[in-house]
Amino acid sequence: MNTWPVLVVGAGKIGRTIAALLASTGDYHVTIADRDETALAAARRPGVATERVDLADEEALVAVLRGKKAVLSAAPFFLTGTIARAAKRAGAHYLDLTEDVASTREVKALAAGANVAFAPQCGLAPGFVSIAGNDLANRFDRLDTLTMRVGALPRYPTNALKYNLTWSTDGLINEYCNPCEAVVDGEKTLLQPLEGYETFSLDGIDYEAFNTSGGLGSLAETLSGKVQSLRYLTVRYPGHRDIMRMLLTDLGLKDRRDLMRDVLETAVPITRQDVVLVFITASGGRADQREQMSSVYRVTAQDFAGETWSAIQITTSAGICATLDMLREGKLPAAGFLKQETIPLPQFLANRFGRVYAGGGAAGADHTSARAAA
Repeated sequence: MNTWPVLVVGAGKIGRTIAALLASTGDYHVTIADRDETALAAARRPGVATERVDLADEEALVAVLRGKKAVLSAAPFFLTGTIARAAKRAGAHYLDLTEDVASTREVKALAAGANVAFAPQCGLAPGFVSIAGNDLANRFDRLDTLTMRVGALPRYPTNALKYNLTWSTDGLINEYCNPCEAVVDGEKTLLQPLEGYETFSLDGIDYEAFNTSGGLGSLAETLSGKVQSLRYLTVRYPGHRDIMRMLLTDLGLKDRRDLMRDVLETAVPITRQDVVLVFITASGGRADQREQMSSVYRVTAQDFAGETWSAIQITTSAGICATLDMLREGKLPAAGFLKQETIPLPQFLANRFGRVYAGGGAAGADHTSARAAA
C-alpha cells in the first residue's frame, strides 16, 4: 500500500500528537501547518515536516494541499469552513475534531456531490463516543434511553474546581455555554447547558455529570425516531458544575467569553496527568425482556516518542488517525459525508490507533461492558 502524503492543520497540543502518531507508522508523509513559528518549532520531529501558513487564508491552504491525500484539522472551530473548502478545491479528504454544530453543518453541505470524503467530528466526543454509543444502541430491539457521559479529568485534583485544563479552552467554554442537542420523549430538542445534573460512582470514585454542547455529533439525527431519550453529559468531580454556573451565569461571563478564557488560562494550570472516562448506558427491549447495558472506557496519560502525552491528546488523536487509517485501507466510503456512528465499533477497536480504547496500542486503557435486567 502506498505511503500517503497528508497535512495536519494546527500545531497545538492535539495537532502535534496527530502528527507524531501518523509519522511513527512510516505509512504517512506528514506535514504540519500553522502560522505560529513557535508552535511549529515544538512540532518538528523525525518524519514531520512543517509549513508556515496563515490558516485563515483559503488560497494559501489550497496551495499547500496540492498533492496531499488528506487534511486533518486540529484548528479552532471558526476556521473549519475555510479549511474544508480548501480541501474540496484541492481534492483532499477532509477530517476534523470539531464539536461545533454550525461548523459541522457547513462541512456536510460541502460534502454534497464531493469526490472525496468529509469526516468531521473524528475525536473523542463527538467521535469515538458516537461509535460506541451507536454500537450499544444497536444491541436492542427497542431502544428507550441512551446516555453518553465523557470526561477528561485530572487524576490528582487539588483546586476548588477539581479540574485542570487539558485541551482547548475555547472549546471548553463553548461546551458550557451553547445549547445542547438531545432527544426527549422521542423528539429532537435543545437543552440548556449545565442542567440535567446527575451523580454516579464508579470503582469507589464519585462523579457528577451535566448537559454540555456538541458531544452527540450527528447521533441525534441518526437515532431520530428510534430512541425516546438521548443525552450527552460531561463528567466532572462533584462541585465543579456549581462553580462554573456561578462564573458563567451569575457573573455573566458566558457573554464575555474572551474574559472567561483569560480567567481560566491564568488561574487554572494545565496537566498531563489526566484520565479520560467514557461511561455509556442504554436501556430498552431485547426479545421479551427489558434490559439495561453499560460500557465503560478509561484511558490514562502515557509516555510516547520521547514525550508525555495526556489522555485527552491520545484519545482525541487516536480517533482521527483511526478514521484516516480506515480511509487509506478502503474500509470507509471515499466520497461524501461520513458520520462517525456508521463506523463499526469492532473495526474501530481493531485499528492500530483505535485500539487504545480497548486496552492496547499507544496508551494504556481499561474497557468493561455490563448487562443487567432493568
